[in-house]
Amino acid sequence: MPTDLLREVWGFDAFRPGQQEIVEAVAAGRDVLAIMPTGGGKSLCFQLPALMRDGVTLVISPLIALMRDQVGALKASGVAAGALTSGHTEAESDEVFSALRDGSLKLLYMAPERLAAGGTLPLLRRAGVSAIAVDEAHCVSAWGHDFRPDYLRIGELRRALGVPLAAFTATADAETRGEIIARLFDGAVPQVFLHGFDRPNIHLAFAAKDGPRAQILDFAAARAGQSGIVYCATRARTETLAAALNAAGQPAISYHGGMEAEARREAEGRFQREDGLIVAATVAFGMGIDKPDIRWVAHADLPKSIESYYQEIGRAGRDGAPAETLTLFGTDDIRLRRSQIDEGLADDSRKSADHGRLNALLGLADAPGCRRQVLLRYFGEDTAPCGNCDHCDRPPELWDATEAVRKALSAMLRSGEWFGAGHVIDILTGSATEKVKARGHDQLPTFGVGRDLSKGEWQGVIRQMLGRDLCRPDPERHGALRITPDAHPVLRGETSVSLKRDALAKRAPRPEPRAMVAEEDAGLLSALKARRRALAEAQRVPAYVVFPDKTLIEMAERRPQDLDDMARIPGVGAKKLEAYGAAFLEVIAGEAPAVHPARRKLAGRPEGALADRLEAAQTALLRGADGTGKYMACTRGMLAAVAKARPRDLAALERIIGEARAERFGAVFLGEIGEG
Repeated sequence: MPTDLLREVWGFDAFRPGQQEIVEAVAAGRDVLAIMPTGGGKSLCFQLPALMRDGVTLVISPLIALMRDQVGALKASGVAAGALTSGHTEAESDEVFSALRDGSLKLLYMAPERLAAGGTLPLLRRAGVSAIAVDEAHCVSAWGHDFRPDYLRIGELRRALGVPLAAFTATADAETRGEIIARLFDGAVPQVFLHGFDRPNIHLAFAAKDGPRAQILDFAAARAGQSGIVYCATRARTETLAAALNAAGQPAISYHGGMEAEARREAEGRFQREDGLIVAATVAFGMGIDKPDIRWVAHADLPKSIESYYQEIGRAGRDGAPAETLTLFGTDDIRLRRSQIDEGLADDSRKSADHGRLNALLGLADAPGCRRQVLLRYFGEDTAPCGNCDHCDRPPELWDATEAVRKALSAMLRSGEWFGAGHVIDILTGSATEKVKARGHDQLPTFGVGRDLSKGEWQGVIRQMLGRDLCRPDPERHGALRITPDAHPVLRGETSVSLKRDALAKRAPRPEPRAMVAEEDAGLLSALKARRRALAEAQRVPAYVVFPDKTLIEMAERRPQDLDDMARIPGVGAKKLEAYGAAFLEVIAGEAPAVHPARRKLAGRPEGALADRLEAAQTALLRGADGTGKYMACTRGMLAAVAKARPRDLAALERIIGEARAERFGAVFLGEIGEG
């Protein structure tokens, strides 16, 4: 049963919303496309069915780091998994080949680039691959933000092997879903599961740039000791921000595509292993990071699109515990992103679609109401105000900016649409600069008509106009602002425009982030993290492979006193209970009592409690009913076997513990079983 495996291997009593029906469809051998939010448990939806099916499940995954982390976590939970990548040693690869030959491997991870090798298809046929799982399936989209050309080979591999395929992604709008189906399923119609994009544990926040370095430093300082990512638009900014964070006492590293491969691997490894480390990175970092306890993500620069934004903030809070985000943006960001689209190699229809995606992100950045409502509406979902975004915390004040917007549009038109925001603002505020006078713009009717607003306020107005796509930078005019067709109804007085007033002034800081546990549990959580760190370092694995933060939080709050209690903590499966249970109990409750291995395997289950009752019941009969007979007892292994089998009659009990023991203990054992 899927639920039995879920408890035994992963340590969870119930599936997350949407998981079980996907698991059952994949296990049944159906073609599946599943769109689930990052952190929604996609990997379990192909890992668990692999244990329910005969043969090997091939997992196509885009990055070595992602494969390494998932294989390590599976092995720690007792699952036979391996990967064939360029990052593995010859000895590691030989171990995988050996497991494939002897039929012990259940999950084989492989990068899409390996599909081009001539020997790959024969290898997979000999290995007995019975299903294919594709992680990050949006990488098949040629115009997507994570396109991987070798993903296009997967459909051919599916046909050659004649096996079912299950594709998973967190980011796929309707267009991308169509591409995935066409390119991976070759005309077949998969069963599609669309299980929502909401990540209610993530707090959403945007802020206009106002000293962005200081804004990022302040945000990180308020979350000291928590792992975080700062996404940056340029390589240089990752290095300067990492240096600034370190100078401020926040341990940080930089990461970008220009680094040597070994330096990138070292940075990835440090971030995975070390608690509280911050990485300042370009988007080259992230898709392969499976660290579940990243507590915050900040964008020092505006992302490329709403899909990129959603994918990047999705790195936070994968364990389901509270996480926070902050996205900074300004006029220069919008100009840069518009120019990147216009100067790209795509055709006009694709450029128009990309501007639409950017518009959606800008609409989110300058939304007048709940951020989550705007974000989910883009992905086709409706929701009530979330109560977990900056606008729900502090609703913005709106003002009728129609007249101000018309003045700005008029200034752009009367100056020939040849100038950027700074020059337009000088005209509006009546600043007679040399540039303004040299071009005679101090004689325009719009010169000085906007003196009622400060330059800073006009910057906010124009930024929001860019966000509403009322004007765009023209790359053929070196970024000069040109009005768009959407602006004409405003100029004609047919459409009004409301803007956020709070975007024009510095907002009050958000209250301190919520603590992970209550104050009385904080000391124990710290001690549990220290024990986890020691165990992880000894094994040279990331800390979360031992236990993620969420499991340690449960331990700190519930304070289990024995292995039965520990086994009931979500995330503590049978393998991890055996490997780590006593070590963490020692931190919580002092030295843990010795437990027989047969009994330990039943920890946290009803069978465990029954085994304890059977052991207590036999105590009174060790020397018979009158206390003078020969000493006789069932071993703990026998008691565990009885508890698991629950025999209903003496004959069945006799087959487990033997005739003599059944004669002495049969009646009392059957009574205990009947009561249970």
